Amino acid sequence: MTRSTKLGILRYAAALLVTATFQFPLFWWALTSIKPSSAIFDMDRIVFFDFIPTWDNYRVTLFGGGPVLFDSRRTLSDSLAVALGATCLTLVLSLPASFALSLLPFKLSRAYYLWVIFQRFLPPIVAIIPLVFMFHFAGLLDTRMGLIMAHTAMNLPFAVLILKSFFDEVPREVGEAAAIDGANRFQIFLKIFTPMIKGGIAATAVLCFIFSWTEFLLALFLTNSIRTLPVKALNVMTESWGFTSALTTTAMIPCFIFILLSQKHLVRGLTMGFQKG
Repeated sequence: MTRSTKLGILRYAAALLVTATFQFPLFWWALTSIKPSSAIFDMDRIVFFDFIPTWDNYRVTLFGGGPVLFDSRRTLSDSLAVALGATCLTLVLSLPASFALSLLPFKLSRAYYLWVIFQRFLPPIVAIIPLVFMFHFAGLLDTRMGLIMAHTAMNLPFAVLILKSFFDEVPREVGEAAAIDGANRFQIFLKIFTPMIKGGIAATAVLCFIFSWTEFLLALFLTNSIRTLPVKALNVMTESWGFTSALTTTAMIPCFIFILLSQKHLVRGLTMGFQKG
């Protein structure tokens, strides 16, 4: 066995070890979701696999038929509506903005671009108090639309950063040729450049969906009757670990699916975004 082969095996083993270390808490949480209460709260030993699996936690969480506190059907619908709405609105606003920053430079474009990046670094807690007052006077407090707008504002700088990196990769000659043929800027943006970055749009949509799906602080302060998944998980956490783990495991499944489906574009988009930012 050559030295390079041994180093490759060691790197592979180290990668597996690091991955297993970070994934074990997720595995244990998913395992807890199918444990009966007697196995979760066994004070004498740690129960690994020697228990009879139960699906009652998922049945009550997803379909009702148990305590009202743990029924999460409305929570799932609220979270899905807010995440999809925020994702769509973010794409509608960020696509023309990133196109303009990439292909239509103006006098203060660099300063505007830096300002957009700065908005992403700003923690949401800084804007919570003014947001609550603004949403109260606008009638948006405790509404899906209000939360969608708040999540859009949170995701917009990141989406612009990522989409601009994809627009930067499109050859300028394509737009110039279309302009010579009589296309205006809107047609160049909508019919030529946007279809050429479909992978980037998909990656950005996945990230925006995940950020909105898992967002906690804005949902906690801007809603009362509407409870998204992170807020609902906080409410039931002190009552039952079984129902909490079932709810949060269900919440993680869409994230894993979307990441697996778009992982190539996600890596490319994130890498280019940081390299070109």
